[in-house]
Amino acid sequence: MTSAIQAHGLAKRFGETAALTSVDLDVEAGTVLGLLGPNGAGKTTVVRVLATLLRPDAGQAFVHGHDVVRSPDRVREVIGLTGQFAAVDDSLTGVENLLFLGRLLGRSRADSRGTALNLLGRFGLSDAADRPAKTYSGGMRRRLDLAACLVGEPQVIFLDEPTTGLDPNARDQLWEIIRGEVRRGVTVLLTTQYLEEADRLADDIVVIDHGSVVAQGTPQTLKREVGRPTLQVRPLDGAELARVAALVTEVIGEHTIDGRLVKARVRDTAALSTVVRRLDEAGIEVAELSIREPSLDEVFKQLTVTGAPV
Repeated sequence: MTSAIQAHGLAKRFGETAALTSVDLDVEAGTVLGLLGPNGAGKTTVVRVLATLLRPDAGQAFVHGHDVVRSPDRVREVIGLTGQFAAVDDSLTGVENLLFLGRLLGRSRADSRGTALNLLGRFGLSDAADRPAKTYSGGMRRRLDLAACLVGEPQVIFLDEPTTGLDPNARDQLWEIIRGEVRRGVTVLLTTQYLEEADRLADDIVVIDHGSVVAQGTPQTLKREVGRPTLQVRPLDGAELARVAALVTEVIGEHTIDGRLVKARVRDTAALSTVVRRLDEAGIEVAELSIREPSLDEVFKQLTVTGAPV
């Protein structure tokens, strides 16, 4: 495995507040790492340290082998960063925004314009290339912002809550653009408040809380190891709800009722076959009987509220 990002024991304080206490990361090149945590957990501080915008108080971090403290200029050559709000100039057109950045990077006007037009095409913004950015929709502005961070052809992109405030369609469009960059070999570190976003995009997830890593693994691994599946039973006849609830409690030891649905978290999915047999013996017909795997939202809440698996 080739690591694009490595961090060991990162720590950072702001006065009396410990933003990071000891954070370790190891991100494989060409993958997406989802960095999750509640507000104030330290996600943005991690990004700012890795992007050389903050100096850590302790620990080390490397981006494509370059030390973020000792070689910040080399790190900046290989990264792109988008924050929580689009950082484009409203008075400039789409192509002018990207052309300006290309020129700042020391490229010729012709090369910068070619790069700008290429990126606008890839991001579905060609028709709006000559319009001022202030006329763009929120989704278009976020796409332009992401295009801007790719002008320098970075090998690593830091996306700090990139889809905040976007509607579902605009979010889907941005997700597909991010997937396209990963297919091109770019490494992405993504912070997000949308757990579905992390579930859909991330190869691996790191959850931090109070400045420390509390869990890490693939989305499926975290769901399997931290959460518990939920048995769901909906009787065909609503009048049988109480009987179903009692039966489920006898088998599993607990139940909750959600409308006409009886639910119970299970430790062993073999309980499903036991419940099926008991329902058949009792002559109770069901409209729904299933095992639902825990969602990443449930895992996140469990890790950051209680700090321990269920």
